[in-house]
Amino acid sequence: MNYLLMAPPAQGAEPNPIMTFLPLVLIIVVFYFFMIRPQMKKQKELAAFRNSIAKGDKVVTTGGIYGKILEIKDNTVLLQVDDNVKIRVDKAAIVKDMSDVQVQK
Repeated sequence: MNYLLMAPPAQGAEPNPIMTFLPLVLIIVVFYFFMIRPQMKKQKELAAFRNSIAKGDKVVTTGGIYGKILEIKDNTVLLQVDDNVKIRVDKAAIVKDMSDVQVQK
């Protein structure tokens, strides 16, 4: 194995600044590709879903209420939960499925 990269700098020589910041840059790149980018993709998919919902679709809210869409306005949706039971919820409270809901413990 080549231990040259791990060797301390020679007496009086300064360490290479690129090698000093390389671990930090690698950590940032890993966080971006494994955490930030997938979350942004999921948010875009959820926003596209909310914009594509139509009257008659069956949906679930972030609170776990299942219903059928009766009416859509700018930011609200009228859901029929049961016979003669209708509720108005914010459009942002509608998710594709319960895996999209973030559970707080």
